[in-house]
Amino acid sequence: MNEFHQSIHVKDQTSRQTIIRRRLSFKDPMHHQETHLQLGRRSFLSQAGFNFGALAAGAMLGDELAASELKSSLPHFAPKAKRVIFLTQSGGPSQIELFDHKPELPKLAGTELPDSVRQGQRLTGMTKNQKQLILPAITKFHRHGDCGRLVGEWLPHIGAISDDLCFVKSMVTDEINHAPAMTKFLTGHQLPGRPSFGAWASYGLGSMNSNLPDYVVLISKMKRPSDQPLYDHYWGSGFLPSKHQGVKLRSAKDPVLYLNDPDGFPRELRREMLDGLAGMNRLHHTETLDPEIETRIAQYEMAFRMQTSIPDLTDLSDESDETFEMYGPDSRRPGSYAANCILARRLAERDVRFIQLFHPDWDHHSRLSSWCVSRCVDTDQPSAALVKDLKQRGLLDDTLIIWGGEFGRGVAGQGKWDSPEAGRDHHPRCFTIWMAGAGIKPGTSYGQTDDFSYNVVENPVHVRDLHATALHVLGIDHERFTHRYQGLDFKLTGVESSNVVDDILA
Repeated sequence: MNEFHQSIHVKDQTSRQTIIRRRLSFKDPMHHQETHLQLGRRSFLSQAGFNFGALAAGAMLGDELAASELKSSLPHFAPKAKRVIFLTQSGGPSQIELFDHKPELPKLAGTELPDSVRQGQRLTGMTKNQKQLILPAITKFHRHGDCGRLVGEWLPHIGAISDDLCFVKSMVTDEINHAPAMTKFLTGHQLPGRPSFGAWASYGLGSMNSNLPDYVVLISKMKRPSDQPLYDHYWGSGFLPSKHQGVKLRSAKDPVLYLNDPDGFPRELRREMLDGLAGMNRLHHTETLDPEIETRIAQYEMAFRMQTSIPDLTDLSDESDETFEMYGPDSRRPGSYAANCILARRLAERDVRFIQLFHPDWDHHSRLSSWCVSRCVDTDQPSAALVKDLKQRGLLDDTLIIWGGEFGRGVAGQGKWDSPEAGRDHHPRCFTIWMAGAGIKPGTSYGQTDDFSYNVVENPVHVRDLHATALHVLGIDHERFTHRYQGLDFKLTGVESSNVVDDILA
C-alpha cells in the first residue's frame, strides 16, 4: 500500500463523531480573554467561520443519524409487496369512455350540464367560455369475468383480466392542469421539489439488487411526436439524496447515457480509477460530511456494475415468440410501451424496487374518437399481458401494479359536441385508476360517481390516500415515514389528512 492509500485508509477509520467533537472543542474567547487578545482580526474571523461550519456539519450529522435510525425501522410491518410497477398514463385518460359507465347519458346528449351538478366548480381557460353540452360516451361497454365488471370496448384485454383487477372509480385531485396535477400524482405536492413516490420507496426500503438502480423509469417512444412534456422532477429525488432518483432507460444504442467506457479503455483500468476516486471522495467526506459525496461514490460503483447488468437486461433476444405475441404486435419495436412492459417484467424478475412506465398523449381535447382509440391500442394488450405474465411466473404475488393518469375528463364535449372533432376537457373531480397484485383485492370496484361522472358520491379517494395505501402494501406506515429537511419533517402524504383505503386491501 503506497503512502497516499495509507493516508486514505487512516482517514477512513476516523469516526464522524470524533471529528465533530474535535471541531466543536474550541475555546470561547469570552472566557479566555488572554487568548482572545492575542488573536488577530483575520485569525479570529477565520476561526469563527471554521467553527460555524463545524456546527453546520454537526447538524448534518444529526440529520443523517436520524435518517439512518428511521430507515433501520423499516418496514414497519410485514409487507405484502416487494416492488411497485407504476403504469403512468400521462394526459388524463377519459374515465367516461373506458371505465365509468353512465347508461343514462345518451338521453341527455346535447343538453346543458345542470348547475346543480357543476356547483360552480372551475373550468380551464379552454372551455370556460363555451356552453357545457353533454357528450355521452362514444364507446360501448361490455361485462367481463366472474366479477361482471363493465369496461369500455376500446380496452378488451384489460376487460378480460377484470377478475385480477381492482378499479378505483372515485379518485380525486386538486389540480386542473397537467404539470401540477401530475406532480401531485407522483410526489404528493403540486410544486416541483418534493421527492417522487419511487424515490421515497428507494429511500425507505433500499435495494434488492446491487447491480441495478432501485428506481428505473421507462418512457414510451411514440410513433408520432407528442407535445406533452414529461419533466425530470416526476421521477426526481427532491431533497432526498440524489441516489434515490429514477434512472431513465432510453430506447437507444446506449440505454443509459455516459455509462460505457471510451473505446480502448480497459475495464481493469476503470476499476483502478474508481478505487482511487473513491478514496479521494472518502477523504473529502471526512472533512465536509456532505451526504452527496457518499451518493457520488455509490453511483460510480453502480455505474460500473450496470455496464454488465444493463446490456443483459435490455437484450430481449432470449424472449420467446409466444411472449412477443402475448404483449402484442408493437412489442418488438424498441421503446414502445409494449416493449417497455416486457422490460418491466424483466426488471421485476431482477428485484428492482420501483419500476415506472410513462405513456404520454392521453390529452384528448379534440378527436377523442380516434386519438383515445390509438392510446388504447398502444396500452391495452401490453398492460394486460404484463399482469398475466407476472401472474404465471409467480411474481404478481409480491408486486403491486398501479395504472392511471393525473386526472380524468369532463362530461361536456369540448368543441362541437356531436362532431368527430369533439374532445373532453381536464376533470380533477373524479377519475378512475386500476390496481392489481400484492395486497390488493381482485375483481372489485371501489367508489362511485354521480350520473354524469362529474362528482364523487361514494368513497372518495384522494391522491394522498392512494399514496398512503401503496405505502401500506409495502409495509410502511405513511404517518411514521418522514425525512427531516430545513427543520421540518416531510412525508409523501403531506400534512393533510390521508387514509389507507382498507376496503381494497386483500
